[in-house]
Amino acid sequence: MGTTLRAEPVRFFDGGAHDEPLRRDRPPRIVLERRERSDREVFTMLRRVGYADRHLGDLVVPADLATFHTDLTSVPSVFAWLVPRTGRHLPAALVHDALVAGADEPAYLTAQGRQVDRVEADRVFRDAMADTGTGVVRRWLAWSAVTLATLVVAPRVQLPWGAVEGWWRRGVAVLSLLLIAWLGWCASWDLVDRSAPLAVPVPWVPEGEWLEELAHGAAGAIVVPLLLGLLWGRFRMAGAVLGVGLALLLHVTVLVGVLTLLYRGMEAVATRAPLLAGAVVVGGVAASVVLVLDALV
Repeated sequence: MGTTLRAEPVRFFDGGAHDEPLRRDRPPRIVLERRERSDREVFTMLRRVGYADRHLGDLVVPADLATFHTDLTSVPSVFAWLVPRTGRHLPAALVHDALVAGADEPAYLTAQGRQVDRVEADRVFRDAMADTGTGVVRRWLAWSAVTLATLVVAPRVQLPWGAVEGWWRRGVAVLSLLLIAWLGWCASWDLVDRSAPLAVPVPWVPEGEWLEELAHGAAGAIVVPLLLGLLWGRFRMAGAVLGVGLALLLHVTVLVGVLTLLYRGMEAVATRAPLLAGAVVVGGVAASVVLVLDALV
């Protein structure tokens, strides 16, 4: 699972349109048509994308251009600064979207008749991102994120394990990430103010100089998620990557999340109650002027 791949862009090729054959001698032509579904932006593909996978052979997706829809790289807005919806990794994301079948959709079949399950589709996504030249950190973050999605939906889709094991893996993944977030919260308060009501001391952050406490906190943010990642079994690499990423980026993620909620709230108020929004803006500006004048005087 940890094999380093050399980028091979030639593995992508043009899969053709409805009435055109695939062309292995041409790079993929990604032609998208934008549509809206219940205030959600989706795209249809007007041409197929071909990818020569190292294990499955040629994959020409989507299987049906008429029914396939994609939202490009499926990533929450709070994480878009890490993995944007489009970019160098877009061909790999489209291939992954087309390979992942929903609960009411048939699995993708290769030319040899082999079904591609979600776990295999996630592996193809990671390898395909390498072939597009996507950076190593972004590649493993994106793969770990789709692996978590696979674990979460395990009880509802066909996977190589049984339903009971699927629920077990789902619980371990979710609980370990929640534990990491809680420990990060405790370590943060431990660093800021040990006497605060919300502070719960963590054993790996000793009381001392601020830089010493910060170094121990950062070390714990790496070691603890790595240990918890072992509980993910065959997906321990995804558990380790997501756990360490969550621990180290917890504060940035919370800040971006708060700002995102604030922005959406402002947009909702401005759209539904423009007079109220105007009054809030005027009041905010007036309060700011008063505070500045008070400080100058």
